[in-house]
Amino acid sequence: MNIPRKIRKAVFPVAGLGTRFLPATKSIPKEMLPIVDKPLIQYAVEEALEAGIETLIFISSTRKHTIYDHFSSDFELETRLSHSGKPDLLDRITDIVPDRVDRVYVTQTEALGLGHAILCAESVIGDEPFAILLADDMVKNKGAGALSQMVGLYEETGSSVIGVEEVPPERTKSYGIVGVDDTEAGHQAIHTMVEKPLPEDAPSNLGIIGRYVLDPSVFRHLHSVGKGSGGEIQLTDGIAAMLETRPVLALALQGERYDCGSRHGFIEATIKYAMEHDDMRDDVLDHMFAVLKSYGRI
Repeated sequence: MNIPRKIRKAVFPVAGLGTRFLPATKSIPKEMLPIVDKPLIQYAVEEALEAGIETLIFISSTRKHTIYDHFSSDFELETRLSHSGKPDLLDRITDIVPDRVDRVYVTQTEALGLGHAILCAESVIGDEPFAILLADDMVKNKGAGALSQMVGLYEETGSSVIGVEEVPPERTKSYGIVGVDDTEAGHQAIHTMVEKPLPEDAPSNLGIIGRYVLDPSVFRHLHSVGKGSGGEIQLTDGIAAMLETRPVLALALQGERYDCGSRHGFIEATIKYAMEHDDMRDDVLDHMFAVLKSYGRI
């Protein structure tokens, strides 16, 4: 068994084009699209902070300066809100990231896939385990957040962990799917990973979602696997190669997962999170009732 080390650093790959949300994402990074009143990336950062992360590493492109701006102080705006007597609004834009937490911005100069984005963080990560959060995968939970659940399993076992969810068999072709064996300790050890298999070829119905806690040896494998599907360096290829020497566990995450990289998932998450706002819940419910009635659904 590996001796677990503290997970101190998290990588946020945010250099993607977000083509499914064009034309909005022509000028706004997908990760900055708001769910009610906070951008996707802020929800992911808050999840990381809850899990004890001390260094946030954003792998970005040259066009995504708005993410840097969001997590930086805005003296002019803060001064105006302070002088106008709006402390509640001021509180919402200050201390989004505590001063004790480091923020590192790394530019991914070429769009060569998720694996390449992770390689861009290698010099910052060094030789220590780390987390990866894809901001457009949201996992809503009333208890411990998704990453906290995974860090807990890593600290228990010293093994890399991939977040998964059960998907309908007919939808396996939309996911990376893992094959697992049950361990004596009651965990699920991954023995194979298949990218978007047909239902008849899928080793299980456990689909990978955008949460990882990985051993740093994955960098060595990412360097060696080269370009895969689509001419890109695939993170799953690097992890699959790592399986030969390092254990990787699958963890079915507790909570509701929303694929906010898709338009319908984004709308579903917006409605769900709106229900938690006392000042708008009734109005939203009334509107949904009227819409359903107008379409003959009730």
